[in-house]
Order: sequence, then C-alpha cells, then structure tokens
Amino acid sequence: MEKDILSYILPEGLLEHFIITQVEETMDEATKTKVLRIELEEKNQIPSGYEASQYESKGFYPGKRIHDFPIRDRAVTLVIRRRRWRHKVNKNEEIHNDYPLFTEGSKFTREFSDFLKDTD
Repeated sequence: MEKDILSYILPEGLLEHFIITQVEETMDEATKTKVLRIELEEKNQIPSGYEASQYESKGFYPGKRIHDFPIRDRAVTLVIRRRRWRHKVNKNEEIHNDYPLFTEGSKFTREFSDFLKDTD
C-alpha cells in the first residue's frame, strides 16, 4: 500500500528502475524541520546494449541524496543507490545505468529543479 501511494508522489518513472527499501521521518537538527527520507535501490537490470552474461552485479555506488518537492510541510530527501556491474573477464570495466530523472550537477530531481527555475 505504501509503495502504491508513493508512486503518485515520487518523480515519474522512478519506480520503473528503483525499489523502495525504506521510508522514515527524521528531524533535520540544523533547521529543526521534519524530513521524509525515502531510500531507493536500483533494480538488477543491466544497461541496454550490454550482454548480461558478460557482466555481474557488484553492489552499489554510495547513496546519492536528492531533494524533491516537500510533502505536507516535510522536506523530502531521496537516497538513491545506483547499481554497478563489472565485466566478468576485464575486471577494470564497470558499467551503470544513466537516468534522466535527476538534474546533472544538482541535488534536486529534474522536476523540482525545473519548478524552481520557473519561479520569479
């Protein structure tokens, strides 16, 4: 049920590629505001154009914290853990998926970043 509700709130397309692993409300000690922290982990789907039999999942990159639209007077922080795959023979070759959900060089979702740009 929780996942169904969050699919309406999270950036469009996010749950096609990620699963929700944790949802918790915390307190930001610096600002004394409530924060809804949603942790997501990338599904085990190798990037297109690569042969799955040649690569193996080797865990995740460190979680990236991204700010999204506030919900009910709570800041929203998405913690995104992207998966990495390593070539089975050439151990130095790693690949990962790239998603257009996040603004490059920003700590905001693309939708939230676009919203902030449009305000005066």
